[in-house]
Amino acid sequence: MIDIRIRRASVDDAVAIARVRVESWRTTYRGMIPQAYLDGMSVEASATLWDRTLSAQSPRSQVFVAEDADGVLGFAAGAVLPEAKHGFDAELAAIYLKPAYQRLGLGSKLLGVTAAALVAQKVAGMIVWVIAGNKGARAFYEGHGAELIVEQPFQWDGMDLVEAGYGWRDLPALVAATRDAAVH
Repeated sequence: MIDIRIRRASVDDAVAIARVRVESWRTTYRGMIPQAYLDGMSVEASATLWDRTLSAQSPRSQVFVAEDADGVLGFAAGAVLPEAKHGFDAELAAIYLKPAYQRLGLGSKLLGVTAAALVAQKVAGMIVWVIAGNKGARAFYEGHGAELIVEQPFQWDGMDLVEAGYGWRDLPALVAATRDAAVH
């Protein structure tokens, strides 16, 4: 059992969140996104975006970090959508872990905490978007009861990709299913 704490993110976490995001992208999306793009990712640029997000303190947005004594290991972000997408009124905008902390149950905990925060805002369902070739993420969401809603082409920074949208229509059930997830 690892001694990990999950808490709301603060502006002071922007750089740590950016580091996790860049490190995770560089390992997770290798072979799915051009290597030059991954190599060009900047912690500083990502930190600027996270600083802005966390400084806004929007009641519609929820960001959580998982940390141990050495710092931030992963994060998750969810938001109430201004307009429903495919019948879902909230979105899991991000969930990333340092590669060494993947597949240990920590992602399940972050997913559940984020879903619980959105349930408290009276949302009915949550959608998440994943690059269609990301088999690990797809298996993670399917393993947590998400249903495949749509696969569609999209553009990211000029790259033509395909995304898969997964959704949960019963967030209280997701919260209950992840509440007792063990982190090992």
